Amino acid sequence: MHRWANWYWRHGFKWLGRFVSHLARVFTGIEIHPGATIGRRVFIDHGFGVVIGETAEIGNDCTIYQGVTLGGTSLSKGAKRHPTLEEGVIVGAGAKVLGGFTIGAGAKIGSNSVVVKPVPAGATAVGNPAHVVKKEAAAADGSPAQLFTAYGVTANGDDPVSKVLHKLIDHAAAQQEQIEKLSAALSAAGIVCDAKAKAGTLDPDQINSLVD
Repeated sequence: MHRWANWYWRHGFKWLGRFVSHLARVFTGIEIHPGATIGRRVFIDHGFGVVIGETAEIGNDCTIYQGVTLGGTSLSKGAKRHPTLEEGVIVGAGAKVLGGFTIGAGAKIGSNSVVVKPVPAGATAVGNPAHVVKKEAAAADGSPAQLFTAYGVTANGDDPVSKVLHKLIDHAAAQQEQIEKLSAALSAAGIVCDAKAKAGTLDPDQINSLVD
């Protein structure tokens, strides 16, 4: 139905294009502006809640999951306000791609990510705001690293914010261990230290489990 709506829109029958687009939304739960450009073999999986804006461009062989928004960040008429997806892009469930930039060919956008800047071809972006995930050679068990899943964060913990938090927790735990060793060495040398600051003992395993 979008092909019809787009044809009417491009040939000046704006009201008819909007009417067909509205019917398509009623029947499918997918809202595509009649001005959006969509390539061949684009697959919208479980499409309910998908919103695609007027100046969005979707290349061939892209896959879009439910709840995805290809939206704009301004109301400027005549400007490129919505994203361009090059060929073979995959956008995971609930992701928001906002702005008139380009997602490179073969890129993957993780579930519930919020993308506000370009993503290079072949890259995987996750998080809010989305960051490009560096490719890792393999998982701990020797299997290939899984950097993307259409429905959530992967088992490898590929969310950059989560990774940073884990590193900070481990660093704080290492510092605590060093301070305790220094305090013990000073006491053994007969140097009296001031009373320890009153703070709870850092349990890195417990805090890491909360981050996950």
